Amino acid sequence: MPAKCAAPRATAHLSQEYRTPAWEQRKLGELASKRIEKNTNGIKETFTNSAEHGVVSQLDYFDHDITNDANIGNYSVVHPDDFIYNPRISAVAPCGPINRNKLDRNGVMSPLYTVFSVDDTIDKLYLEHYFKTSRWHQFMFLEGNSGARSDRFSISDSIFFEMPIQCPVLEEQELIASFFGRLDSLITLHQRKYDGCANPLFLERRISCRKPSHQNRCSATTTPSG
Repeated sequence: MPAKCAAPRATAHLSQEYRTPAWEQRKLGELASKRIEKNTNGIKETFTNSAEHGVVSQLDYFDHDITNDANIGNYSVVHPDDFIYNPRISAVAPCGPINRNKLDRNGVMSPLYTVFSVDDTIDKLYLEHYFKTSRWHQFMFLEGNSGARSDRFSISDSIFFEMPIQCPVLEEQELIASFFGRLDSLITLHQRKYDGCANPLFLERRISCRKPSHQNRCSATTTPSG
């Protein structure tokens, strides 16, 4: 019997020009480095990394600053576009959230957080969306643990930066990031519309506009005289 022929690739009919390059798997430590700068310049604004709201100022998140001034000199400096890993776990972030500082200013964070910057070989917006997925969770669950406290995830820096990141070519990263950026904007727009429609004042005005006026009610119930 003749040997079976290998099944042709689904992209065999495409020219090389239109084929998507294979995605490369890289370690986080190959494109990122931990921020080790301490707060020696006396920066006062402290940031926090919320699983739901991202990187925000403590003043906005807690309505007051909860930082201990005696320890703030040991805090890590966070620059714009730095990424921050928060080991606090929740239903939204089962191994802790990783978010990007989009506040366009420097701040400081507790040394409990892991702060890192990335180089130009990866699109920051692509990586931001990547960390919103669960693709990296399996690595964390395999290599880390919940530690002594059930509300915190424990993983060493050396292991954390071994995390595999799926990386298409830079141009494709930018296209993916742009797509999800537009999708996020669309979701936010519709959410605002929904929140506005659910506002009791809006509903009250809508109902009042639909009620017939006194004059209309009268004309509808009065029989014309013959």
